[in-house]
Amino acid sequence: MKSVLKIEELSMFVLGLYLYSLLDFPWWLFLVFILTPDIGMLGYLLGNRTGAIIYNIFHHKGLAILIYLAGVFWSMPLVQLIGVILFSHASMDRIFGYGLKYYKGFKFTHLGEVGKGNG
Repeated sequence: MKSVLKIEELSMFVLGLYLYSLLDFPWWLFLVFILTPDIGMLGYLLGNRTGAIIYNIFHHKGLAILIYLAGVFWSMPLVQLIGVILFSHASMDRIFGYGLKYYKGFKFTHLGEVGKGNG
């Protein structure tokens, strides 16, 4: 993946850290939850198409932002936390080249094929 895209994703990850810092949760909780969106990979047990759909729901930044904003609107810190974790995790994954999945299989993403050295 191109260096500029990695820097952009790193910037968004830092934004996620900043948004987390505004919440009243301990930092160890961030470390505990940062990998939980990967539970979406379990969808691949039901096949490539279902796996891609479920994985992409857990890794879609637009959905993460909507969840966060809903938490802000309704003053629900737990909902904000969920949005921040989803957003930060998606940014972290994309730094390492894991993008949204195509139905073809887990390693086929919108950023290129995982493991092919795309950048």
